[in-house]
Amino acid sequence: MTKIIDRLALVYMQDGKVLCARSKDRDFFYLPGGERQGDESDIEALVREIKEELDVDLIPSSIQKYKVFEGQADAKEEGTIVRLTCYFANIKGDIHMANEIAEIDWLGFEDKYRIPEMGYEVFDDLKKTGLLV
Repeated sequence: MTKIIDRLALVYMQDGKVLCARSKDRDFFYLPGGERQGDESDIEALVREIKEELDVDLIPSSIQKYKVFEGQADAKEEGTIVRLTCYFANIKGDIHMANEIAEIDWLGFEDKYRIPEMGYEVFDDLKKTGLLV
């Protein structure tokens, strides 16, 4: 039986690179975000997760759905799939590592090796659209 982990992610771009975060217990960088709690909408959950991880506020009127990606979850049993719903948004405030975040970095296409394999599709798509250098 396939298990699906439903996650939301922020694709925040600057100078052709995407903001990624590494949790304290992980080796790879990920797009910031997380999972819904209770009956939260995608937007409510994304706003909460970004505040928890990066200590910034998303500007609600700027939030736009990008795409949904699916792939094998990192560090999970084979057949565990992550469904990653990605959003673009603008932020208000200065980015700071918060909660479980150990490191943040701006990654370009050449940094793809620093993310889990599941994220390759996201980086490939951003590169194809000309957003990621």
